[in-house]
Amino acid sequence: MNLLRTWLAGLPAYLWSGWGAVASLLLLAAAWEAVSAVYGPLVMPDPRTTFHTLLQLIDSGAAWPELAATARRALAGFALSVLAGSVLGLAAGLSMTASMMARPLVTVLMGTPPIAWLVLAMLWFGASDGTPVFTVFVASFPVIFIGALQGTRTLDNHLRTMAGAFRLPPRMMFLDVYLPHLVSYLFPAWIAALGTAWKVVVMAELLATQDGVGAALAVTRSHLDTAATMAWITAVVGLLLAVEYLMLEPVKRELERWREPQT
Repeated sequence: MNLLRTWLAGLPAYLWSGWGAVASLLLLAAAWEAVSAVYGPLVMPDPRTTFHTLLQLIDSGAAWPELAATARRALAGFALSVLAGSVLGLAAGLSMTASMMARPLVTVLMGTPPIAWLVLAMLWFGASDGTPVFTVFVASFPVIFIGALQGTRTLDNHLRTMAGAFRLPPRMMFLDVYLPHLVSYLFPAWIAALGTAWKVVVMAELLATQDGVGAALAVTRSHLDTAATMAWITAVVGLLLAVEYLMLEPVKRELERWREPQT
């Protein structure tokens, strides 16, 4: 309850601190408007037309089931990659031998295009949720694994030795020495993996499922409906921003309070 009260108290300041992100989105909208004016609505519909089409999809009830299916698959694959990548990366970081053995495997995973994993997943799982979830997992896993591995390997030995000399309790050792350093590596990896998950799940749905934003994009492509295509893209990107800035970013700020100057 105290944590919730603290989070709510800091919410106004957090929202105000996002003015830079809002400014960048407004610049993007201005560039979008300029491209639309140059190339015309057939190539790039303007933002007003796009948002009007998106509102129509929401009012008709067509948007929410597709967005929910996409978010469910993306978050499922992302959660699996966070769990497996973080645990295995931290474990590999504790052993030089394990980290050296894992390096070529991670390179293979990073270098294999997601479309190749998607084709394999279609053969293994068919037109089910397993195909996009597996593709998201295998595309996001190496990003998180590398972040966890680097976080463990780069821990300051002098700081660890000093903490041992002062005989810090295990709980304090973890919370005050290990966790702050690891979080500074894990959270950027998680956010990068979240963006990867969103891109990959839409691609997988486009080719392998009958519902979700990817399937809806396939329909708009066949109808040459550029406005609806941009509306679906806007919707899924907006959902990604909501997940990142309303869920992950507040947690990150709470865990990184140790960086703030003490008064």
